[in-house]
Amino acid sequence: MMLRRLFSTSSKAVEAVIAKNAPAAIGPYSAAVKANGFVFVSGQLPIVPSTGSFVHPTDVAQQADQCLKNLGEILVAGGSSYSKVVKATVYLVDMEDFAAVNEVYAKYFGDVKPARACFAVKELPKKARVEIECIAVA
Repeated sequence: MMLRRLFSTSSKAVEAVIAKNAPAAIGPYSAAVKANGFVFVSGQLPIVPSTGSFVHPTDVAQQADQCLKNLGEILVAGGSSYSKVVKATVYLVDMEDFAAVNEVYAKYFGDVKPARACFAVKELPKKARVEIECIAVA
């Protein structure tokens, strides 16, 4: 687990989470931040960490799977796991992909699924078809 302290408020620290096996942030933000016993994971794109490219340019199921793999690596680096996710948000460029993403998503979470929202958006960075973010207990 690698954490970098961003700032501290009284006895509560806020730390950036850096995962070695997940893609680096593609902008001026942290892949995740750990604060007050929670891990706040930024939206993950279907980027393969070893290549920096998409897992598949058009297959939304493969893209969702890669997004969730990246989320998992970041959760572990932040001292958490899929079983501790309390809230997730899924962004899709086409709601026709909802069922395919749900099928992949369901494989990553146990009997108690996190609360979740799903939104259709006009466009995602790098022309991704799906992006997933979450909040988890550390």
